[in-house]
Amino acid sequence: MTNARQGGTGPRPNVSDARKDVTDARRIVVKVGSSSLTTAAGGLDADRVDALVDVLAKHQDKEIVLVSSGAIAAGLAPLGLEKRPRDLARQQAAASVGQGLLVARYTASFARYGRRVGQVLLTSDDTSRRTHYRNAYRTLDQLLAMGAVPIVNENDTVATDEIRFGDNDRLAALVAHLVRADLLVLLSDVDGLYDGDPSLPGTSRIAEVSGPADLEGISIGSAGKAGVGTGGMVTKVEAARIAAAAGVPVVLTSAVHASEALAGGPTGTHFLRTGRRSADRLLWLAHASTPRGALILDDGAVEAIVERHSSLLPAGIAAVEGSFSAGEPVELRNTAGTPIARGLVNFDAREIPHLIGRSTRDLARELGPAYEREVVHRDDLVVVTGR
Repeated sequence: MTNARQGGTGPRPNVSDARKDVTDARRIVVKVGSSSLTTAAGGLDADRVDALVDVLAKHQDKEIVLVSSGAIAAGLAPLGLEKRPRDLARQQAAASVGQGLLVARYTASFARYGRRVGQVLLTSDDTSRRTHYRNAYRTLDQLLAMGAVPIVNENDTVATDEIRFGDNDRLAALVAHLVRADLLVLLSDVDGLYDGDPSLPGTSRIAEVSGPADLEGISIGSAGKAGVGTGGMVTKVEAARIAAAAGVPVVLTSAVHASEALAGGPTGTHFLRTGRRSADRLLWLAHASTPRGALILDDGAVEAIVERHSSLLPAGIAAVEGSFSAGEPVELRNTAGTPIARGLVNFDAREIPHLIGRSTRDLARELGPAYEREVVHRDDLVVVTGR
């Protein structure tokens, strides 16, 4: 299927058929960006927040998780900051002030409809550590079961560079998988993905993306209009691809078209599912984990992992880099240094130099039965690129 462009020729499918996965969705993650909630000078725009809540509150038959940016932007004006600071400490200070303002605004706005909200702040550790991941799911699932609207944001007040998602678009994609959502809706200040700069004449909105091939040759901008957020179209498309590959369809549009998007109307860009729901640990391993080190593999090991989806054995390791402990994520690279996979390692970094190039049978005979096992088991391994 080729991508459909606004105003293109050919028969137009019935909306209910074209976006049946949207209209059938019962559990939905909606992500809204800072530029859709705040003024250009910083500070929350109460009318914009209320307009979004008006749309979401009408869908009483849906379970909605709201991933909301805006904490840092909301804290700028109260702290006398003219623009988003570059240093982490002042970003965290702004988030500390703004997060309270943001949730208070949502609480008051949803209260007009008799709806309760619950704040859930996450760091990448909460999606990359299995116990944290399960706890986050239970909290969100229980909030939905009790009729509350979870308001999710990155925990900017404590997150360091090493444990940040980087943008709420990727967080939204991971949350959509985490809560087993039927749909992800990404709202921003642009009404969809275009085949060029939307401010220039001659560009067209891409109505549907059925796979990576539909994006070939498309120039995707990296900055939004308002300058108060961290994302851009690049992060939104990447989030849409993560979600679609994990079995969650996506609609990317502007906040002013939120009502039409949730109704299955022809607004924005519709990303179809490109894969099935994967195991939780594999999704976070590929998109949320931070490798603590790297294992360099010989050509035979690379072929076994990429082509045959095999486990990594000591015999296929050429070198080890970094300092890590058993159970932590590591990057698997070929001899040219190109990452080909990520996995959870079964040995500490200090142990692996003694295992390199040896068979598990020899290791078990010399060191004991605990060493007759894979360095990375195939069930804890995800391929991230081709050879």
